[in-house]
Amino acid sequence: MVRMLAAGGAAAALLGGSFTGLDTGAGSGWTTPPPPDKIVIDVATVNGSGCPAGTAAIAVSPDSTAFTVTYSDYTAQVGLGSKPTDFRKNCQLNLRVHVPQGFTYAIASADYRGFAHLEKGAVGVQKANYYFQGSPQTSSLSHQFTGRLDDSWQVTDTVPVAALVWAPCGETRNFNINTELRVNAGTSDPAKTTSFMTMDSTDGSIRTTYHLAWEYCP
Repeated sequence: MVRMLAAGGAAAALLGGSFTGLDTGAGSGWTTPPPPDKIVIDVATVNGSGCPAGTAAIAVSPDSTAFTVTYSDYTAQVGLGSKPTDFRKNCQLNLRVHVPQGFTYAIASADYRGFAHLEKGAVGVQKANYYFQGSPQTSSLSHQFTGRLDDSWQVTDTVPVAALVWAPCGETRNFNINTELRVNAGTSDPAKTTSFMTMDSTDGSIRTTYHLAWEYCP
């Protein structure tokens, strides 16, 4: 059973039982099975204009190969009814992932979903940056959308095996995920139209899923 963690809370999701198999996302190529013991994820902080307090939740999959973030107020927009700062929204997740001794992990892929209404000439960008606290090694990926667009969107960040950023073995370091949505009016007329891009929905069903890769520590 998946337990939801409220944004900004200090609660943890404890996952027990035996695990069979690993889904690290399409093209990851990683096959090390997840640890057989409990995985604990503490939500240290959730901050940003795209995830005000109480508007994001985290759930960990029963087989500990993925965790999901659900947003309810993550929208960037320009044009009619928009504030000057609304063109860019971001959310930084600061997580403490406790894994059994002898294992390390990395984010192998991430699936992002949302909805976009972009007028002709407008441009939307979704970007994500992944890094461990105190580590200079980062992984950053972005996707661009151009109007006219009025539809759901979905993208997948897949990190090649050689480029995976692994948690340091034997150390506890918080893992940071910083996501961003940005909308530019471009050649559209912001005085007459509104363009927006969101990672939320009215029923809260839009999710972002992060897939974990596992490796044995030396």
